[in-house]
Amino acid sequence: MYPVERHRWIIETARAQGRLEVPEIAGQLGVAVETVRRDLNVLEKRGLIRRVHGGAIPVEKLGFESTLLARGSSHPEAKARIAQAALEYTDEVESIFIDEGSTAAAYAAQLRPNRPVLVVTSSLPVASQLAARPHLDVVILGGRVRPNTLGAVDHWATDMLSRLVLDLAVLGTNGATGKHGLTCPDSSVAAVKSAAVRASRRTLLIADESKFGVDSSIKFADLHDLDAVVTEKTVAESHLQPFRRLGVQITQV
Repeated sequence: MYPVERHRWIIETARAQGRLEVPEIAGQLGVAVETVRRDLNVLEKRGLIRRVHGGAIPVEKLGFESTLLARGSSHPEAKARIAQAALEYTDEVESIFIDEGSTAAAYAAQLRPNRPVLVVTSSLPVASQLAARPHLDVVILGGRVRPNTLGAVDHWATDMLSRLVLDLAVLGTNGATGKHGLTCPDSSVAAVKSAAVRASRRTLLIADESKFGVDSSIKFADLHDLDAVVTEKTVAESHLQPFRRLGVQITQV
């Protein structure tokens, strides 16, 4: 079994069971305990698990939210591909909401329209990245700034969104399942995301493989709120079927 296959098995099994022990992983995969420990170290650095005594717990079960820097170093190539593909959904729009988070930041990094576009964002890093870029008129939401993601939240942000009518909301997520929809670990962030969905004519989810088949603690949107999803080719079809049944357009890269 290749390392990438072991990593996928560890992540999926940890999410299903809630906790994995090192000897259990070694026995199931037929590898040495030292190999398992190295794998867990890699996955922890990528922000996908949290090491505990004797094993590992998926970060979603802890309600754990990594920093923007840590998330930015996780799946960088996949996020760049997703961002590039997401640009196809923004060819004709005149106004966009861009979410906080590392995948949204990757999308913003590639957004270079050749005509005027209004960008509304809750993310300080996104606003600072786009403010001086040609053809973009950038509006940043007011509110309390969260230290982990540098995103603006609370009633200032949601009140501003309630007064806007936008063409497209580009959103990230911490979890996406057919049963619970789109979820994240912070109620104030969920409120901003929900307000962006209500303010926008269309909603686009951009998310890497690790976000599918897992739930976080606070729901911010149903699957039927989405118009399209851009994600990786490696996402299991079973995770995407609930989206397809609702007519959500899926692009895999």
